[in-house]
Amino acid sequence: MDWEHARYLLVEQQIRPWDVLDQKVLERVLTVKREDFVPADKKALAFVDTDLPLGHGSVLMSPKLEARMVQDAEIQPTDKVLVVGAATGYVMAMVAGLANQVYGIEIEPELAAQAEANLARAGIRNARVIVGDGMGGIPTQAPFDVIIATGSFYEVPQALKDQLAVGGRLIAIIGELPIMSATLLTKVDNAAWRSDKLFEYNLPRMKNAPAKPVFQF
Repeated sequence: MDWEHARYLLVEQQIRPWDVLDQKVLERVLTVKREDFVPADKKALAFVDTDLPLGHGSVLMSPKLEARMVQDAEIQPTDKVLVVGAATGYVMAMVAGLANQVYGIEIEPELAAQAEANLARAGIRNARVIVGDGMGGIPTQAPFDVIIATGSFYEVPQALKDQLAVGGRLIAIIGELPIMSATLLTKVDNAAWRSDKLFEYNLPRMKNAPAKPVFQF
């Protein structure tokens, strides 16, 4: 396969039409070799417009969703970023070229090991993977300027919201089937948030994500 031509088509046919126009983000898509971040038996599906199953109930988000979320998080060169659900490390690799530091938390040790190996092979030095439950974030490294979640929530855990710096942004897919929405939460101050729905997209639940409360009468 001509990977570079396929990458060009990925940008022009999938990612740009999804309103990903930030040139810095597009450069990351063109620079980071996504095919090196998918399991060997799925390499031919690296640029397919779908969420790619990774086992353990985890998925690699579709390329257009990854790029759109990274763009809409408005990552700055001085930012410290947390990726909740590191998976195979691809989103971390994209972010690493835009931010100062990147941390990923991954509950599955096998995936975390893959992510670490993939990032090292790609020559990325400002990213670190932690094995743990993403619902608790990484309090020892907080505060974060940006948090990106690669699975959906009914509602964002308070622990993650608490780990954002004032002015920080958290982007995640929030809601219930049949309609979920990519939502950007901005921490206005220590007690105030702004919530902006960006677009509709359904994504599998993040592991151990809080369930919708059941009302009892």
